[in-house]
Amino acid sequence: MRHREPAICLRATDYSETSQVVHFLSRGQGAVRLLAKGSKRPKSNTGGAIDLLSEGELVFSGASRESLGTLIEFSQTALHAGLRKESARLSAALFMIELVGEMVAVGDPHPEVFDLLHNGLARLDQEGSPVAAVMAYFQWRLLAHAGLLGELDHCVACGRAIAGEEDGVYFTSIQGGLLCRNCEAAAGEKYRVDAAALAGLAVLKAVTAGKKLALPEDQAKAVNRLLAYHISHQLGKRLRMARHAI
Repeated sequence: MRHREPAICLRATDYSETSQVVHFLSRGQGAVRLLAKGSKRPKSNTGGAIDLLSEGELVFSGASRESLGTLIEFSQTALHAGLRKESARLSAALFMIELVGEMVAVGDPHPEVFDLLHNGLARLDQEGSPVAAVMAYFQWRLLAHAGLLGELDHCVACGRAIAGEEDGVYFTSIQGGLLCRNCEAAAGEKYRVDAAALAGLAVLKAVTAGKKLALPEDQAKAVNRLLAYHISHQLGKRLRMARHAI
């Protein structure tokens, strides 16, 4: 069966002198792995080798969880040249596609994740974009979509509400949420959550509820460190781009 989908390139490796194996996130079919025969030729149906972050209209067939599909055509609509001009924006974009590639299974459609990544890359493409805030929002929304965000209003051990400026608060990825100062001592795995991170989490919760608030850079960076810590525990490894982007 032939599929036509908007798609974003998550990974590309050489298969031969003229061909590539390309991993795309498609909007309607989820992650797909495709053999792009002759894609590195200038006159191919892809217009040349497919690069990471390339976005466009993808036509493919035969993709499954067990085997490679075949790329028939890829018409690029966005190269995201703007975000490639600055290392911070490029590192953030590469972190985002690496994270999606780890969290979205082959053949499992998540149109919400595609839209989130599409919008995140478009935001990073804009000159002067708040890189840390874009990344914090992206990680927050992706974890929420996956059901992995955790309890961020109450202590997961005792259920007590945690105030925004409370001292001695920790986060535990294993238990899935915040720990108050009375309960954190019993946890073996935990991450110290400072006031900036708590304030940033409050902003993200308000934005998710529909309020228009800006996320200050110090709060965004603190949230990014916290969520990246959580993600590394959920995946069982630290993402390669984390040390460059976070």
